[in-house]
Amino acid sequence: MTTTVHDLNASVDAAHAAFEKGRAADPGTRAAWLEAIAAALENDADALVEIAAQETHLGEPRLRGELKRTVFQLRLFATEVRDGEHFDATIDHVDADWGMGPRPDLRRLNVPIGVVGVFGASNFPFAFSVMGGDSASALAAGCAVVHKAHDGHRNLALRTAETVIAALDAAGAPSGLFSLVTGRSAAEALVDHPAVKAIGFTGSTAGGRALFNRAAARPEPIPFFGELGGINAVFVTENAWAVRRDEILSGYAASFTMGMGQFCTKPGLLFVPAGQADGVRQVLSGALADFAAARLLSPRLHEGYRQSVQDLRGTTGVEVLVEGDFDEAPAPTVLHTTSAAVRSDPSILRQEMFGPASLVVEYGDESELLELTGLLEGQLTTTLQAEPEDDVSELAARLTDISGRVLWNGWPTGVTVSYAQHHGGPYPATTSATTSVGTAAIRRFLRPVAYQSFPEGRLPEPLQDANPWRVPQRVDGVWQRPTRQGQTAVQTAGTEVRP
Repeated sequence: MTTTVHDLNASVDAAHAAFEKGRAADPGTRAAWLEAIAAALENDADALVEIAAQETHLGEPRLRGELKRTVFQLRLFATEVRDGEHFDATIDHVDADWGMGPRPDLRRLNVPIGVVGVFGASNFPFAFSVMGGDSASALAAGCAVVHKAHDGHRNLALRTAETVIAALDAAGAPSGLFSLVTGRSAAEALVDHPAVKAIGFTGSTAGGRALFNRAAARPEPIPFFGELGGINAVFVTENAWAVRRDEILSGYAASFTMGMGQFCTKPGLLFVPAGQADGVRQVLSGALADFAAARLLSPRLHEGYRQSVQDLRGTTGVEVLVEGDFDEAPAPTVLHTTSAAVRSDPSILRQEMFGPASLVVEYGDESELLELTGLLEGQLTTTLQAEPEDDVSELAARLTDISGRVLWNGWPTGVTVSYAQHHGGPYPATTSATTSVGTAAIRRFLRPVAYQSFPEGRLPEPLQDANPWRVPQRVDGVWQRPTRQGQTAVQTAGTEVRP
C-alpha cells in the first residue's frame, strides 16, 4: 500500500510530537532504545533474511553478515550515547580577567535537530536501509525518524519497520519516534514538510540531486546528507607495478566484483603504467575465471548497468580488455583506455558502472598521475598502491582534496563501522562534508546551542556543574571525563591525570 500525502503528514506530525516527548531522555534511556531495536532485529533475523533473499537476490551469508553489522552499529551507537561525547558539553565560567574583557558565564552543547527524513538504499537492504546508518545515527542523536522505504525491497522494509516500532514501544519510547512511508508522493512530501529538519539519503546521483535541490528550495532550506556514489580511483606507482603487478590485479578483480559490483566503494578506475595490456588481460581473465555470477538487485538496476557499460565502451578511446556480458547473471567486464584519451575526454573518468565492470587507464609516466587526479570529480575513496620508497606525498595530498577516505595498499570495498571511519567525500560523492558511517555520523543531526548566564538549575543536565549525567565536559578549556567510579579524569596539555 502506498502512503498518501495525508498519511505522510500524520506520520511527520506524530514524529514531531514523539521528538518533543523524548528529546530530554537521559543517555541511558536513549541507549536502551537502540539496544532494544538491536535485540528485536536479532530475534527476527530468520524471517528478515528470508524476505531479503526473495527480494534482493543476495545470498543468505551476505544478508546475515549485513544484519549482524546493523545490530553491531546500533549497539556501538548505544555505547557512544552513554559516553556522552556527542554532546560536546563546554562550560566557560564567569571570568572578570578574560583577555577579551570580562567574560559572562557561557555554556554550549549539541542538541537534536528534530524530525529526520531518511531514504534507504537498494544495495544494502539492512545496513543502509530502514535501520541503517542514517536512521540509527538520527535516533542516537535524539531525533525522530520517518523512513521512506526503497521500492526494491518493500516487503523487507515493512517487516523491518514493524520489528523496530514494536521494539521501541516495548522499551517505552514515545509513540511515533520511528515510522515508515512508501511511494514517490510521500517521498516528495517528506522533503517538503516544515517539521522535517534534515534528510539522509543513499542512492543515485540523479535521484539524490533532485531531492537535494528540493530541500534547498524550501522556504526554510534544510541540510541534505546525501551519499550519491563514486568511482573510487586506484593509482598504482611504477615500482608497485613492477613488484606486485599480478597481486594488484588479483586484488582489483576481487574488489570490483565483490557483491556483483554493487557497492558504492567499488574501484571503478585503475591507473597503471602503460605497455602491458596483453599481460593485464591475461592476469585479469585468470583472476575472473572462477567468478560466480549472480543476478543484480533489480531489473531496473540491471538495465542501468547495461546502458552505462555500453555507453562507456562506445566512447572514443575506450576498448574492451575483458569481455563480459549482460545475461541475467552478468559476467564481469573490464574496459581499457589511456591517459591521452581521458585528457581529450575527461567524462570517461566520470561514468559510474554500478555492477561488475571497471576501467583500466594506462599512463605513460608516473609524473602524469598528479595531473590525472585533476580530471576526477569528488570520490568516496581513493587508493594508492605504492612501495615504501615511492615519493607520493604530493599525490597523496591531492587525493585528500578529492576524496573522503584514502587507502594505502588496500581495496576500498568494505566500510567498517568504527570511531575513526569517514564515509563521505566532495560532490558528487556526497552533498556534505560529513560521514554517513561510524560514530561521527551522529553529529550530523545535532546543532550547537549556547546558554548565557543561566541559573544552574535551569541548565540542561550536560551543562550543569554537578554533571548528573556524568558526561565529558570541557570546563574553562580543560576536558574533564567522569570515570565509572564517579571520579573525574582531567586532561590538560595532552596528559590525563586522575584526582
